[in-house]
Amino acid sequence: MAQRALPQPAARLGRAVGAAAGTSTVGGVVLLLPDGEPHSHRRPSSLSHARLLPLARALAHAGRTDGLTAHVVRYRCRGWNEDDAHLAADAEWAVDEAVRRYGDVPLCLAGHGMGARAALRAGGHPAVGAVMALAPWLPGDPSADPEPVKHLVGRPVLLVHGTNDTRCAPELSFRLAERAKKTNRDTCRFEVHSDGHGFRQHRSEVAALAADFVRGTLFGHAYARPVTDALAAPPPLGLRMPLAVGFGESLGVG
Repeated sequence: MAQRALPQPAARLGRAVGAAAGTSTVGGVVLLLPDGEPHSHRRPSSLSHARLLPLARALAHAGRTDGLTAHVVRYRCRGWNEDDAHLAADAEWAVDEAVRRYGDVPLCLAGHGMGARAALRAGGHPAVGAVMALAPWLPGDPSADPEPVKHLVGRPVLLVHGTNDTRCAPELSFRLAERAKKTNRDTCRFEVHSDGHGFRQHRSEVAALAADFVRGTLFGHAYARPVTDALAAPPPLGLRMPLAVGFGESLGVG
């Protein structure tokens, strides 16, 4: 007798980390989108979800006085799946759900790998105030249509990429950032020298950079000087900004 396929789960926000998990009023939300795969209808990867939990906790800790809440989104499936763009659709659903749950609070979409592509694609949602893409997976086929960027106008955009990333080509994220910068001056990109796709060598610096960006874009705090310089610098300087070792040590992120 043939086995019946398991039903595909619905997308979920995931457990709240930060203000919504306690008694504090929610002042802002960051939705973290895990890595995925180009083609797959399998259930989402628990490992990819778990890899973003430390960053969710670090962001919630850094934004605790502002009432920041973080969620690691759970997709319906782990694949982008060409024109279906399932991960981007789930990201848009998550934004709608966050608005339904928390109301009109500032919101940042942040993703890693394929989740970073989803954050960039869904970043035009009216409720999204900022977009952060960590080691984004981007299509490398020169004959394919380029990823859209004009919908990101009016939102600060941060891209971060390890120079030794063998899974997602750093040069592709530079090219996307270069196109985005032409229409959206609030675009910057940091390079994490000698690090790979998972930022294992400089995880604390990446978390501190993410926290600085989220606190600045959602709550109006002053950016750290390197972020201010990266946003102000013309290409390619502001798109190849090196992430310094020890960045953010005074922020207490980690």
